[in-house]
Amino acid sequence: MRGLALSALLLAACSGGPPSATASATPSQGPTVAVSAAPSLPSPPIEPTQTPGGPPRSFTRVAFDAGTHEGTMTSDKRLQLGSSPAMGSYVDPYGRTIPDERGTWTSAAVRTPFAFDRLIASWNATTPAGTWIDVQMRASGASRQTKFYTLAIWSSGDDTVHRTTVRGQTDGDGRVNVDTFEAGPGAAELTSFELRLILHRATGVAATPSVVLLAAATSRVELPSVPSPFGGVVRDLDVPMLSQETHTGHYPEYDGGGEAWCSPTSTAMVLGFWNTGPDRSRAFSPDSATFPGASHLDGQVDHAARFTYDWSYEGAGNWPFNTAYAAQYGLEGFVTRLRSLTEAERFIAAGIPLIASINGVLPGFLFTSTNGHLLVIRGFDANGDVITNDPAVRANAQARKVYPRLEFESVWLLGSTGTVYVIHPVGVALPPNVPGLPANW
Repeated sequence: MRGLALSALLLAACSGGPPSATASATPSQGPTVAVSAAPSLPSPPIEPTQTPGGPPRSFTRVAFDAGTHEGTMTSDKRLQLGSSPAMGSYVDPYGRTIPDERGTWTSAAVRTPFAFDRLIASWNATTPAGTWIDVQMRASGASRQTKFYTLAIWSSGDDTVHRTTVRGQTDGDGRVNVDTFEAGPGAAELTSFELRLILHRATGVAATPSVVLLAAATSRVELPSVPSPFGGVVRDLDVPMLSQETHTGHYPEYDGGGEAWCSPTSTAMVLGFWNTGPDRSRAFSPDSATFPGASHLDGQVDHAARFTYDWSYEGAGNWPFNTAYAAQYGLEGFVTRLRSLTEAERFIAAGIPLIASINGVLPGFLFTSTNGHLLVIRGFDANGDVITNDPAVRANAQARKVYPRLEFESVWLLGSTGTVYVIHPVGVALPPNVPGLPANW
């Protein structure tokens, strides 16, 4: 068992520290957000506790028919703009002011099975040209309700608005650290949350955003016990191998490849496993076939980097931006947190690879240690060790690497609280949740 290691930006970084402060995006409702550098992460408990069954984790898909509509409607289980949207104006801090029509949907309150201090939202949506969405949340406890925080201003393309998170959202209740709400030190206990979507389209555009999934993973920082028992799943999924390092220096406007592109490279590998993603034989959706070009080696990685790029964070490692990107290709994608590698084995047994976020020192890792890295869990060997496709290699053929179970689980559970991307076709069933514990996928 090792000490709890948390990085100030472990949420999204592949390497390096917090980005320099940039102009913050203005949420579509509420006051303008001040510009500030990312504050340091609140300290974990001095004496972390342990919960039987593993650290507290839960995952909830919210129902669109149970929420409050203001200018929105549901059609075929999809949330869309209704017939009477409101008029507004969005100031893109990296672009222009856009007169728009908008509708707001707010979920019913979701009570969590434990008091939580972290929340990550996920969404799967289609945003035709001229449309985009805001994703927001607020939390409540016995004595306090927070404000609504903006988690994302998002579109699948980049022709209308700049895809971005919002800095400077820090108060006594908590803050938004890139893509994750974190309760503040000493803040009132939080036991429920609401999610809110604001759907936009530029004035004169007839199309509407369409959201098919909105969900949230909640967790509480607690010390896990590692290594977890090996559940006996011995399987190695044939996930295509890709290297982030072969893209070093590509497209500086999207953070320049190499170490910065571990997340989009991992996402591209999983899309390849499911035999989908941008294809040179047809248009590179949501962009044209001109990017990055038919002759570009492994251009699906560059494509993923461009269309997961977060203009506030200045990187392509935003967790839900990656799963939302994957959902553009006929898949379901979301971010959650697992309690152990024993739970991860359930996904491998079901034929579903995972993308895991790690943070710390890992023997055999190309750079020895990392303050935030993403890689693919593709299987487990007979010893219970983790078979990965690690994009931190010099060539594609080197990506398959096996890491010892204890060391890997330590940098995963202690480094990112067990964060994973779950990306799968809707027709491929998720494994059953662990009986007796809150559902966390």
